[in-house]
Amino acid sequence: MSRINRPRTGRRSYAATVVAAVTLAASIALTSPASAHVQVEAEGARALDKNVSLRFTAATESDTAGISALEVILPDGIAPADITYAGGPEGWKLTPTAGGYTVSGPEMAVGQPAAYAVTVRQLPYLKSLAFKTLQTYGDGRVDRWVEPAKPSGAHDAKHGKPAPVLVLAPAAPGAKPAAGATASAGAVPGEIPGASSRAGASEEKSGGANPALIIGFVVVVVALVGGMWWFRRRGGASRA
Repeated sequence: MSRINRPRTGRRSYAATVVAAVTLAASIALTSPASAHVQVEAEGARALDKNVSLRFTAATESDTAGISALEVILPDGIAPADITYAGGPEGWKLTPTAGGYTVSGPEMAVGQPAAYAVTVRQLPYLKSLAFKTLQTYGDGRVDRWVEPAKPSGAHDAKHGKPAPVLVLAPAAPGAKPAAGATASAGAVPGEIPGASSRAGASEEKSGGANPALIIGFVVVVVALVGGMWWFRRRGGASRA
């Protein structure tokens, strides 16, 4: 009777090992660093595009106060005068500053993100734009989203709080800076920027292979191989 029970016990132990390994892998993947908490979007945006709508979303990181203001430092090639407010939280308004603008108003509810949009007269002749942002809460706390972004777009304690970045596609054929447009740093006459921006955008979104997923996969494989070896050993011992 004991010879019959041992393999069954081995099967149960092996199954439990696999389940534990899968659970561990999933927990590792789920606890990987979160995405940046201030984001900017402009679908299909290209260098030198005109009247482009930029949509910003700022998630809250405070459990005690709501967002009350977002101050943006504009990248090279965009001046405060190039920005027009297109809408946001009720009661909020845009105020130009020396290096950008501030969107502010009544404090948001605790836990509620702040989303707003602005229109840019013309995007500069660059491959990407970083919009450094100072996020202020009703209790005076300020989150500084001003650090360079990691390739994956994630943030952690080591890399601080990355500024939201907008990657631009190459300029349309024949596109030219508007009269009086602010000169863009790094612009080279005759060179269309962003030739490799699409590939760069894919790399930024994917960030290459996710280390957490790789670790999880290795844990599962090791558990499977170890479980099979243990089960065969136990099965061999029971037949002896």
